[in-house]
Amino acid sequence: MTKVVGIVNVTPDSFSDGGHSFKPDRAVEHVGQHFADGAAIVDLGAESTRPGADEVLVEEEWSRLDPVIYALRETHEARGFSIDTRHSEVARRALLEWSAELTINDVTGCSNDVMIDVIANAGCPVIVGHLPASAEGSITEAHKHKERSLQRVVDEISARAVTLVKRGIKQDNIIVDPGIGFGKSPELNVQLLAFGNLVDYPVMIGHSRKRFLGEHRLDPSYNAQIGRLASWHGANYLRVHDVARQTAALRPQMV
Repeated sequence: MTKVVGIVNVTPDSFSDGGHSFKPDRAVEHVGQHFADGAAIVDLGAESTRPGADEVLVEEEWSRLDPVIYALRETHEARGFSIDTRHSEVARRALLEWSAELTINDVTGCSNDVMIDVIANAGCPVIVGHLPASAEGSITEAHKHKERSLQRVVDEISARAVTLVKRGIKQDNIIVDPGIGFGKSPELNVQLLAFGNLVDYPVMIGHSRKRFLGEHRLDPSYNAQIGRLASWHGANYLRVHDVARQTAALRPQMV
């Protein structure tokens, strides 16, 4: 059964909802709504990864995230959350302050060796994102590329998972994300919706409101149907903004 992952951006500048949950109380409220709407996991992020976004330093990212974690840990179990960060220090602090039951969601594919050590030592789950190899772990550089080869993405992300296992991350803790919108051509982004059937790891698809969807990218119903398509093609997780619509779109197959 495909699980829905709700997005909460604790940022002022994310591409489609920047500022909506920037204040801690709004972020906590947003989390509660996602769970009420059927989310299995809520993904908390404090740095925008949209094209052209300014990079956020560790202390700024943590200052946004820390009060949200502080509030949530009083009422929620950590296993229901992922932390969307490329910074090993932010991951380390989150795991230490809350719990090793958190999932770390690194869109750079754990390109930082220290991040690998943090995750391996904690024994926590990890979502391994894909950036084109030529980007060398840089989100900014990834957005300058237009990878067109589906097979190259399959090969690179599979090889990365093998490397992480060799470095001490448990194979059962790895979820892969093909990185829709990160250095891919529009045609490849569409192909990646079927990524769930192409690798031997659980797959998360993050299609929600991204530019490859064209003029309908902000249409909740259209997004939900795209998510349903990815689910049909084996996606284990769908990372979305509109949890209620996506849950409703998946409901027929849950019966």
